Amino acid sequence: MRLSEHVNEAVDDPEADQGKKAKKGKKKEPNPQHLKRLENARKKEEEEARKQALIDKIKVLPPARPAKPKRRHWGILISYLIFVMVPLSVLWWYLSERAADQYVSHVGFSVRTEEASSAMELLGGLTQISRTTSSDPDILYEFIQSQELVARIDERMDLRALYSKPENDPFFTFPEDGTIEDLVSFWGRMVKIFYDGSAGLIELRVLAFDPDDAQRIATAIFEESSAKINELSAIARADATRYSRDELEVAIERLKDARRAITDFRNTHQLVDPQIDIQGQVGLLNTLQQQLADSLIELDLLAVTTSSDDPRVVQANRKIEVIRARIDDERRKFGQVGALSGEAYSVLLGDFEELTVDREFAEQAYLSALSGFDQSQAEASRQSRYLAAYISPTRAERSTYPRRQTIMGLSTLFILLGWATAVLLAYAIRDRR
Repeated sequence: MRLSEHVNEAVDDPEADQGKKAKKGKKKEPNPQHLKRLENARKKEEEEARKQALIDKIKVLPPARPAKPKRRHWGILISYLIFVMVPLSVLWWYLSERAADQYVSHVGFSVRTEEASSAMELLGGLTQISRTTSSDPDILYEFIQSQELVARIDERMDLRALYSKPENDPFFTFPEDGTIEDLVSFWGRMVKIFYDGSAGLIELRVLAFDPDDAQRIATAIFEESSAKINELSAIARADATRYSRDELEVAIERLKDARRAITDFRNTHQLVDPQIDIQGQVGLLNTLQQQLADSLIELDLLAVTTSSDDPRVVQANRKIEVIRARIDDERRKFGQVGALSGEAYSVLLGDFEELTVDREFAEQAYLSALSGFDQSQAEASRQSRYLAAYISPTRAERSTYPRRQTIMGLSTLFILLGWATAVLLAYAIRDRR
């Protein structure tokens, strides 16, 4: 008998159970927990039976037939061969048979500025300082890619001939009839610049179809860059001394004008120095005064011993009159008319002193401007720029370019992605129909 039947009998026939209990006398009633477990077991059996009935209703389909290729599958295979395998095969053949070997030359440099200490700085205990400028490497970075540098090196080495050496390689070589713009564009492929702006370091990777050509091009780039830095240094020195040079030139012209004015004054008045001439005139006047005093004394002595009509007294009086007339003439020269030029000595002396002050001022200005110019030249000389190479132009021993495996790998990846995308788009359009 099944468990459910026992449960049903125990639940649905209470009278029979009571009869049994009466027959058995004082027997104990069934445990409610036991009845609950029986009920749960019955429900579980019913649920399993229901599930089994549902499983029996499900029809088992026969196994699928083997898949057969259709026309669209053959189309995908053909497109794969045409758009993937054929281009990759052609590319591999070109890289293996036609692509010319390329050699690499590396060169690295930086712009350094040497600042020498002045005499005062040396007394203060400062030493020479060498540092890297921030703007010069940026200028060189642009200069190396410029048409000016390409034209200079092409003039030195004939880049068109060097870059068109290999035959039957139209993709990696330069056409012989290319313009300067084409050469600049091709230069960007053959010369790669790696610039560290924080440290000011520039490293070049120079490619050529011959190791010696690559080294020569790298050396030419370094030399032209060094020449550019020297040119920038000369411009910087000229700018540093330009204002002081202009002031010096103005001071020189002012000094020339002042000296020319004094020369014209001397030629006009026929006086080397009015002060010296005046000193001579004063000496002459003093001499006349002394002679006048001697003559007066002599006259007084004659007046005591002789009469007034004595010839010696008459001679002494004439001498005194002549001396006094001469003294008046000499004194008249100082305030009225000069001896040679017809101008008063006071006017001549005032003009000469004015010219002398102008000349002295011009001399002081000249000395100050000259000192400033010398100082600016010294400052400019203490700041010298130069190109320091931390990697000299190298010479390759084997070819490392073109990177055939890298080119094949990337080409395969992009061709496969393009072909797969096209196939997915075709299937998406087909499914929408």
